[in-house]
Amino acid sequence: MNEARTDLAAEMSHYWWMIGLRGLVAVIFGVVAFLRPSMTLLALVLLFGAYALANGVLELIHAFSAPKGCTRSKGMIFGGLISIAAGIVAFAWPGITTLALILLIASWAIVNGVFEIVSAIRLRKLINNEWLLILAGVLSVLFGIVVLVQPAVGVLALVWWIGGFAIVFGVLLMGLAFRMRHWDVHHPIPA
Repeated sequence: MNEARTDLAAEMSHYWWMIGLRGLVAVIFGVVAFLRPSMTLLALVLLFGAYALANGVLELIHAFSAPKGCTRSKGMIFGGLISIAAGIVAFAWPGITTLALILLIASWAIVNGVFEIVSAIRLRKLINNEWLLILAGVLSVLFGIVVLVQPAVGVLALVWWIGGFAIVFGVLLMGLAFRMRHWDVHHPIPA
């Protein structure tokens, strides 16, 4: 069993650069989202579509380059196909993609905020400073309402969230890639 893990580590160390490239694409996407927050909805959706397609293609290449029998390759194939599908939907129906995402975020914020307020009221005799949870709930509801009424505000917040996520995700992938680069027979995958 240990020999199989060592072989897997050695084989995967050859493909470290694919994960690093996916990370780099994510960081570039995130930086562009921060540098150009005033993008139109269409530009944001098309940028997301390009990122999703590139990520999916790179994940599929990595999955099919992985050693046979690697259980993670099936997950990578599925993830790559889902990413490609999301990219295609973004290009085919950019208006629907944007509107659906904005409505989802606004609805989530409102529902989540209401539940936070209800929880704070129910827990007021058990916890101190329940007003902080009420305040968080009220802010969440107000954010959801503002996003529904003025989707452009939601888009700006969304750009910053997506940009931040992409940068963190990309940095983590690049960190993993550089660790994988040094996996070999002398440094087997830890159990």
